[in-house]
Amino acid sequence: QVQLVESGGGWVQPGGSLRLSCSASGFHFGSYAMRWYRQAPGQARELVAAISSSGFNSRYADSVKGRFTISRDNGKNTVFLQMNSLKPEDTAVYFCNAIRNGTEFWGQGTQVTVSS
Repeated sequence: QVQLVESGGGWVQPGGSLRLSCSASGFHFGSYAMRWYRQAPGQARELVAAISSSGFNSRYADSVKGRFTISRDNGKNTVFLQMNSLKPEDTAVYFCNAIRNGTEFWGQGTQVTVSS
């Protein structure tokens, strides 16, 4: 049974930091590229960051470059999203996604709220 379970969301003040984790099981994690998406109320789902299966390559949405860092630990089947200098516009549900050759899996999402 494939599972992607996000954790680490919550409430933080502007300028603060959060670290999201996504724990994977039920598939060969090390063969899949991993992505973090987010969706704010009334908005389309947005790709935030992506990392290759090896972890050597990553890319980011312009809105988070220099503030967010994606990483993965293939030995622990986990992908992370370190989020620094958070802004109110980063408020959204954050989803973990695994993709390989057109096959993809989704987590259930974790809420991130940035407000004072």
